[in-house]
Amino acid sequence: MTAAPTLPDTMAGAVGGGERRAWTVTALLVVFMMVNFADKSVLGLAADEIRADLHLSATQFGLANSAFFLLFSVAAIVVGIAADRVSPKLLLLVMAVLWSVAQVPAAIGGGLAVLVGSRVFLGAAEGPAFPVAQQATLSWFPDRRRNLPGALITVGITLGVIVSAPTLTWLIQRHGWRSALWVLAAAGALWALAWLALGADSPRSRETRAGDTPGPHIPYRRIFASHTWIGTTVAYFTSYWTVALMLVWLPSYLRNALDYSADTAGVVIVAPWAVGAVVLFGQAWLTGRLMRRGAGSRTARGRVGAGMLAIGAVCMLLTPLADARGPQTALIALGFGFGGAYATVAATTVAELAPPSRSGGALGLMNALVTVAGLLAPAAVGALVDAQGDAGYRHAVLLSGVLIAIGAVVAYVLIDPERDRARLAT
Repeated sequence: MTAAPTLPDTMAGAVGGGERRAWTVTALLVVFMMVNFADKSVLGLAADEIRADLHLSATQFGLANSAFFLLFSVAAIVVGIAADRVSPKLLLLVMAVLWSVAQVPAAIGGGLAVLVGSRVFLGAAEGPAFPVAQQATLSWFPDRRRNLPGALITVGITLGVIVSAPTLTWLIQRHGWRSALWVLAAAGALWALAWLALGADSPRSRETRAGDTPGPHIPYRRIFASHTWIGTTVAYFTSYWTVALMLVWLPSYLRNALDYSADTAGVVIVAPWAVGAVVLFGQAWLTGRLMRRGAGSRTARGRVGAGMLAIGAVCMLLTPLADARGPQTALIALGFGFGGAYATVAATTVAELAPPSRSGGALGLMNALVTVAGLLAPAAVGALVDAQGDAGYRHAVLLSGVLIAIGAVVAYVLIDPERDRARLAT
């Protein structure tokens, strides 16, 4: 979308309610995504402890993690579409409260059934988090200024793992894996209180829900049939496959295949997320610079994003050629860091393509389809590990490299937001 149809691009700051409020909301939503991905990563950090405590095979543990995504996609679609009509502030508040509630049953006790049930419930509550957070943030800014706030929301994912990985690993090793769930429940509750006091919807989102925003009524099916939406969704799917592996199996890979201790693995796991953070800010800077110099979004978003995925794919595919632990770790960090950093490109590309009244649904369905990768990847890798032992981890990395290479090609060929937005307007 462009800023012109709704609010003038000459506005010096964020939309409507002021620059300070816009950045306050952005900061709160960065923390929101930190809690979100700490919730997602905790089982991966405690994988060996949970498997030993509950007597699970790698396949069973993979399926337990896949259960998180069972209702994830459905919730993303439903709430994403609802976000075009319902206050994002309210939706985000309800989500955060439900996250805290979902942690309690497994924190209290129980076996595999309780763990799976709590993860299914948590996944349903967290499914809409990223698209609604992106929509709520981006609606405060004109299109030309969205790259940085969009990147910050995605960096919240990275910061969530960077902060939580060593902290939760320490808790798990000294106080048991269920103690980490209690800490995450408290974090969600504290965020909900802060959001209740300081969160706000942008004037633009309120006008859109009230029907005051001018522009043509474009059916969702036309957006979903566009080359840009299809290309972005396919590319993001391959990237999210990588993210799912980082969350669920990378800690075990570091401990079992590369022989890091549990505490060391809890620190080393930060490396790909830190690389991803640098890549995100680099992408935001490069995209913004290209657009200020007059480059179209086909180059600034489509081809920059394709390049990020291509670098990640090359690093992953080179991993088996490295014999020593150090080079393998470096290639894993670079491969997963570049390959898993596509979320901001995806969100800003779809936000540019879709009109304001359809952005929630367009982002929601994309996120729903993309996160099917989270349903498939943990179970597939669990089966590989049971069948092949430590070699299964290495084959999982190769598979991810192939998938991301496909995503890079698709992004390069199909994504052109300006062309497809013009077609939607006719």
